[in-house]
Amino acid sequence: MKPGEPLFLALTLVAAVGCGVMAGVFFAFSSFVMTALGRLPPDAGITAMQAVNVAVINPLFFAALFGTAAVCAVLSVFSIPAWRHPGCAYLPAGALLYLGGTMLVTLVCNVPLNDALARAVPGDPAASRVWAAYLTDWTAWNHVRTAAAFAAAVAFSLAYRWQPAV
Repeated sequence: MKPGEPLFLALTLVAAVGCGVMAGVFFAFSSFVMTALGRLPPDAGITAMQAVNVAVINPLFFAALFGTAAVCAVLSVFSIPAWRHPGCAYLPAGALLYLGGTMLVTLVCNVPLNDALARAVPGDPAASRVWAAYLTDWTAWNHVRTAAAFAAAVAFSLAYRWQPAV
């Protein structure tokens, strides 16, 4: 598989769109969902976010999140021998942004926070403290994921734009 070939172009486009979709999901949470949940009484906010964290575990979301990661990884590998082709430097850059700034942050930061929130019992005084910390910490890491996924989408879009015609 080489730059400019139909499969290479298709994968680059899929990566750009997948990163853009995930940036949009994360942006929604960063820009208004978490703010809205934070305005609720703690017990209601905890209950709502716990429901979100259960609902997000579904094939469509996983396909977007992990499928995009897989395409990023494939493109980064195939970009190595094509390094000198125009636009190919954007492929590992996009992959690094998505895999590091989105996937790694999700697995190392957001998921453990979600797990801690899942153990919180609404109505327990300790749950309010967990919720206050969760709102701050989870949202901060989500901002990182938003920026990384958006930047990855831009990188893959530039890679797509500069692919040679075959």
